[in-house]
Amino acid sequence: MNRVPWRHSLVTRLLATSVLIAIAAIGSTAWLAVRTATRVISQEQGRSLTDDKGVYDMLVAYAAGHPDWSQASELIRERAATLGRRITLMTEDRQVIIDSGPGASLATARPSAVVDPLNLDLGLNGGTERIDPRAAGPYRLPAAERAELRAHAKRAMECLASAGVSGRVVDTASGRPSVELTAPDSSGALARCTTDLATTATRTEEKALRTLGKLTDACLGGVIGGTVLVSPQFSAFVLSPEEIADRTVVPLDFADSKGAVQGRTARVRSCLEKSRRTQLQPFVAPPALLFVTDPDTGADQTTFTLSRENTVRIVTVTGAVLFVTIAVTMLAGRRLVRPLRALTESVDRQAPVVISGRDEIAHLARALHTSAEQRRAMVNDVAHELRTPLTNIRSWLEAAQDDLAPTDAQLVNLLHDESVQLQHLIDDLSDLASVDAGTLRLHPEPIRLSDVVEQVTDAHRGSGPVRLETTIEGDPVVLADPVRLRQVLGNLVSNAIRYTPKGGAVTVAVQQSTITVRDTGIGISDDDLPRVFDRFWRADGSRSRTTGGSGLGLAITRKLVEAHGGTIEVASTLGVGTTFTVRLPS
Repeated sequence: MNRVPWRHSLVTRLLATSVLIAIAAIGSTAWLAVRTATRVISQEQGRSLTDDKGVYDMLVAYAAGHPDWSQASELIRERAATLGRRITLMTEDRQVIIDSGPGASLATARPSAVVDPLNLDLGLNGGTERIDPRAAGPYRLPAAERAELRAHAKRAMECLASAGVSGRVVDTASGRPSVELTAPDSSGALARCTTDLATTATRTEEKALRTLGKLTDACLGGVIGGTVLVSPQFSAFVLSPEEIADRTVVPLDFADSKGAVQGRTARVRSCLEKSRRTQLQPFVAPPALLFVTDPDTGADQTTFTLSRENTVRIVTVTGAVLFVTIAVTMLAGRRLVRPLRALTESVDRQAPVVISGRDEIAHLARALHTSAEQRRAMVNDVAHELRTPLTNIRSWLEAAQDDLAPTDAQLVNLLHDESVQLQHLIDDLSDLASVDAGTLRLHPEPIRLSDVVEQVTDAHRGSGPVRLETTIEGDPVVLADPVRLRQVLGNLVSNAIRYTPKGGAVTVAVQQSTITVRDTGIGISDDDLPRVFDRFWRADGSRSRTTGGSGLGLAITRKLVEAHGGTIEVASTLGVGTTFTVRLPS
C-alpha cells in the first residue's frame, strides 16, 4: 500500500490545526490579560491624575493668597493622609520646602507639576488664563470699597430683573463683586446693565491699575505711540496724545480694527500679562515643584513591568501547553488514522475488515462494505444477465456448426431475439452509467401529456391479454424530454402488462402533472415493496428471464424521473394490484 506523504497526512493537518488553535488561544488569553492589566493601570493612573489635579489646585489656591509656604505644612500632611500618597514641595533647585513624610530620594524624580499661581499649568486646571484669578495682591479691597461696589452690583441686578433676565452676584478673590447669568440672555442685557460696575474703579484699584499701566508702558518702551490704561477687568486701552487731550478712551481692539498700529495688540497684551506677574509676585508664594508619589516606592505613577522570573514563567507555561497540545493531537490523530489505513488496505486486498464503534469512521466502513457488496452483487447480476443470452447464442451456433440444428429462418429469429435482448440489457446499463456519472443529457420542451400517453398505449396495445385503458383530465402540458418521458411511461406500462394475468386491466391516468399507472396484477408483498427500484430485482423473486426484462427498468425509471425534478411512488397489495405514481414539476 502506498503511504500518504507526511505533508498530506490527516495527522499533519490535524496537528497543524491544533497548534494554530493553541497559539490563538494562548495569544488571545495573553492579549486579554494585557488589556485587562492595562485598563486597570490606566484607571489607576487616571485616579492618580485626579489626585494630582486636586493637590495642585489646593496648593495653587494657597499660593495665590500667601506670600510664602510657611503655613502650608499642615494642609499638605492632611491631604497626603487622605489620599495615602506622599506629597512633597521643592524649590526649583530641588531643595525640600515641605514633605508629608519620609521616603525615597526625589532628587532625580519627575515633578507632577510646578505650583505657580502666576504661570498656571493649563493641562491641570483646564482653564485658558495663565494667571490665577485668586491672586488678588494689591487689588484686595477694604470693606468700605466692597460695599460701594455692592451698591453698583445691586443696581445691575435690578436692571437685569426689569429686562426679564435672572442672575446672581459673585465675589471675586479681591472682594470685587461680579454678576453672573443664571438664565439665557438674548437681548444683551448683561453688558448694558453691568456697564457702571465694570467701569467703576475704587481708590485701591485705581492706585494698583495706575501702577500696572506704568509697568506696561515701561515694558512697551513707548513703541505704540500712546499711553496704556487698564480697566478693573484687566483690559488694555490705548490713549494717543490727542485722545488724552479730549479724554477719549479707545479700546485696544477697536484701535487695531481701524488699523492705527498693526500688531500692537499682541505686544500690549504680552506686556500687560508680564507686568501683572511683576506686580503680583510679592503677594504670592514663590514657584515650587510638586511631587505626588507612592510613599513606599517613590514612583510618581503606576507602571507595568515584566520581570525575568515572570517572563520565564510565561514561556514555560506556553511551551507546556504547546507540548501537551502536540502530544494529545498525535495520539488522537493516530487513533483517527488507524481505521482509515485499515480500510485502505482492505480495499487494496479486496478483503473485508471489521471496524467496531459508532463514530463517523465506523459508519464510513459499513457504508464502504455495503457499497462493495452491492458492487459485487451487481457484477454477478450483470454477468448472469449477459451469460444467458450469450450461452443461448453460442449453443445454437455450435449446434448449427455440428449440423444438429438447421440454419433456417427459425434459427435466425432465435438468434435475433437473443441479440436484441442482449442489446436491450447493454442499453439499460449505459443509461444507468450515464445517470450515475451525471452525464445524462435531457432536452426538455413543452409537451402535452395526452400525446405521450397515447403514443405509449398505442405501442403496447395487443402486447398482452389485458385491457389497456386511459383516463386524461384536461390537456396538461409539462416541460420534459419527450423521448425520456416516453421511456419512463413505457417501462411502467410494460411492467404492468407483464405482471397482470389474462383478463386483467392496466389503466394510465393523467391529472394535471401527475401520471398514474394502475394494474390488477399479482401485486408486491410488503417485504419486497422497498426493493422495487433496486437494480436486477424482479417481482418473481428469481433470476429467471422467462418473464422478460433485464431487472433494470424500474431503476432507470426512477433515475429519469428524478432527473426531470419529479418523484415516483409505488403502492401495492398482494393479489390485488400495483399503482405507480409519477409527479412531474408543473
